[in-house]
Amino acid sequence: MGEVLCRGVRGATTVETNTAEAIVAATGELLRTMIEANAIEQERVASVLFTTTMDLNAAFPAVAARELGWTDIALLNAHEMAVPGALTRCIRILLHLNTDRTAKEIRHIYLREAKKLRPDLAMQAGGWSEALER
Repeated sequence: MGEVLCRGVRGATTVETNTAEAIVAATGELLRTMIEANAIEQERVASVLFTTTMDLNAAFPAVAARELGWTDIALLNAHEMAVPGALTRCIRILLHLNTDRTAKEIRHIYLREAKKLRPDLAMQAGGWSEALER
């Protein structure tokens, strides 16, 4: 095993409605996909930052992580900046992972309408986004 560093794993998705069910379900789907794509072990997660656009406030996205049993990991919810013309109804995750992987080996996941945010990374993700939609 090489040197262990803290790396950021990014992900984003969107929801159609501002409901607790939609927010928690979409966040859970995104988080599970990030875990699978990066073979993330819970013990290696340092912390997770969840953000939503200002139009989403029906639930804390971190609830999805708690539902996965992440009860001892530091989780934080926040709102994104309200930039005119930005993607709406968007949930983002920045997961801090202790790993020996290089930054280039990390797979960042963009689902649903959030693929528009980083189409270059959505394509590099090895088909994870597309596989979910089949």
